[in-house]
Amino acid sequence: MSSASHIVVVTGASGAGKTAIVGELAARALPRMQCFHFDSIGVPSAEVMQAEFGGGEKWQAVATTEWVRRLGELPEETRVAILDGQTRPSFVFAAATASRRAVHVVLLDCDPETRATRLRGPRGQPELATAQMDAWAAYLRAQADALQVPVIDTSSLSVDEAADKLANIVRRLCDGTIL
Repeated sequence: MSSASHIVVVTGASGAGKTAIVGELAARALPRMQCFHFDSIGVPSAEVMQAEFGGGEKWQAVATTEWVRRLGELPEETRVAILDGQTRPSFVFAAATASRRAVHVVLLDCDPETRATRLRGPRGQPELATAQMDAWAAYLRAQADALQVPVIDTSSLSVDEAADKLANIVRRLCDGTIL
């Protein structure tokens, strides 16, 4: 791995596997890597987002910028900071301009049927298995394609297999073999 330090934001729609896969990567305790979860800063209600930020999209942009700032201030001993967060890649790249770390995005995606099955089953959040979530996933995929963001399709992967793929992408990003 190069001597540069990195932030890797792992994004995707609800049910794509972000939290499980980043959790698996964290459990592997790879040297000089730390994992973080976007929602750990708290997610305000839709009413608060509207009143204080002008809506959910603006809150997401502000929160993304705050996360990139925080992760950029980590000590150099943390070579790679991985952030699991449901945010637009364009917000990540806009926030990256002020970071002293190289900032990357990886999209986790899955087909709508798999997402709905996960949300209705293991996640226990059937209210998120909607056409709106499918549209959000399609939007994220289009943005990833337009911005040339690496994509891991988790539709038929186990959490361990997907974590292997993410670890490989992180290694390659940090080695400079893909950007």
